[in-house]
Amino acid sequence: MPAVPYHRLLQARSIYSSPLGSLHLGATADALAGAWFEPQKYFSVDELDGVPVDPEHPVLKQAALALDRYFAGEELRNPPLTFVEGSPFQQRVWHALVGIPQGHTSSYGALAHALGCPGGARAIGMAVSRNPISLFVPCHRVVGARQQLTGYAGGLDRKIALLELEHALVSNKKPVLFDA
Repeated sequence: MPAVPYHRLLQARSIYSSPLGSLHLGATADALAGAWFEPQKYFSVDELDGVPVDPEHPVLKQAALALDRYFAGEELRNPPLTFVEGSPFQQRVWHALVGIPQGHTSSYGALAHALGCPGGARAIGMAVSRNPISLFVPCHRVVGARQQLTGYAGGLDRKIALLELEHALVSNKKPVLFDA
């Protein structure tokens, strides 16, 4: 749970109907601050109580259009993003996730090494699992050291579907970003 309730941080919210289920979107005045599947570990829709529903909010409209294109097979184009929660370490990890290109994966260990935390794969995993902006901050692109599929706060079936959509599920493909 964020230190400050979302209803005090977000200006607007909407629900995007994706092929993988409802995706709750939340925005500040000028950036996307949340994208959560329903259900999703570490998130309850109750946290958005008090945030006005406004699918016409410019950031939310931009995010919905980007998602339409993404689920049609195009590259996901991020609207402006902001992190309204998370420790400085978590935010460093989330920023690193944005650098994993679509169609590729990285491992927790490779991310730890790239962020100067060798041996910190478990800490990276904890930060990845609490990513508040699913899809746009692509935590689904993080896999185990041997390319095994590990947990996903939105559900492992969704992770598999997203990686298949991005053509990133190839058993002999090595992570290309942050290779150690």
